[in-house]
Amino acid sequence: MERFGASRSISPIATGILVLALLYFAQSILVPFTFSIFVIALVWPLQAALQRRMPKLLALLITLMVTIVVVVVVGSAVFWGFGRLGQWLFANAGRFQAIYVDWTNWLDERGIAIAGPLADRFDVTWLVGFTQGVAGRLNSVAGFAVLVFIFVMLGLLEVEDFGRRLRSPAVQPFGEKVLAANREIGDKLRRFMAVRSLASVLTGLVVWAFALAAGLELAAAWGAIAFALNYIPFLGPLIATVFPTLFAIAQFESWQMAVIVFISLNLIQFVIGSYLEPLLTGASLAISPFAVIFAVFFWSFMWGLSGAFIGVPILIVFIVYCALDPSSRWIAVLLAGGKGDPDEPSA
Repeated sequence: MERFGASRSISPIATGILVLALLYFAQSILVPFTFSIFVIALVWPLQAALQRRMPKLLALLITLMVTIVVVVVVGSAVFWGFGRLGQWLFANAGRFQAIYVDWTNWLDERGIAIAGPLADRFDVTWLVGFTQGVAGRLNSVAGFAVLVFIFVMLGLLEVEDFGRRLRSPAVQPFGEKVLAANREIGDKLRRFMAVRSLASVLTGLVVWAFALAAGLELAAAWGAIAFALNYIPFLGPLIATVFPTLFAIAQFESWQMAVIVFISLNLIQFVIGSYLEPLLTGASLAISPFAVIFAVFFWSFMWGLSGAFIGVPILIVFIVYCALDPSSRWIAVLLAGGKGDPDEPSA
């Protein structure tokens, strides 16, 4: 009996490990599939509105074209911004090298040795290798986008049929609960992305204006990078803050100016991310900050940069489905922020 009880307690742990292993090793399929479900939830209202006025395939074509335009605009901001930074970095690599040598000498004089492996890597050869790695990444992103596009196209054609199957008597009452949860998830994801987009645009504009006022070179590039990376909670704003600070060190050759840039950019991110966004999202989308940070880091560990982007939407889905059943509702209450319980899925 003791052996049987021990095996029952080990079974959930073993199952969890197997699920995590599956998520990690099958990411080449699961990541684009998850992204496609996310995109379908965002664009389905447009598809449904269009196909009430025109043939379904024409509505699908228009929806896909709008989706592609939005993705290209956001992606272009990232590629253009980092492309400008790459050009500037190649042109000013000597300046970075000189500052690095000065700092290492200053630290060596005070008994802090950081040279060695870092000195061997901080050169133009390393920059060339880094640029080639980025180019390889762009090729993988193109293949990823094509796979997501195919999943989205097929998924949009299946949405209505899948809804009819969930309404059939054979899957009740589970089917109606899933339909209600899916409607709530779609509403929350669309609200989340609308607020995130507004905050990203505002962040990009304010960062651009600050960079101009501070005399920081490549002001437009910093604004574009801040706009695009703001879609990744926590990690994106962190990168968009650290990079301009490092470049301010090279441009102004003054740690005081670098500190001013660092503090100002963090203040911009804090006001928009910690005050404006929660004000716009409201209580229905309130999530524990700890849960958000954990989701970002966990899914970035599992799926890389794609996981960091999709981590919070996955958390929203998890909270809504946990709220469906009384036995798991306590999990949704713990993960939700604010004072109230998460909303019940609306019919």
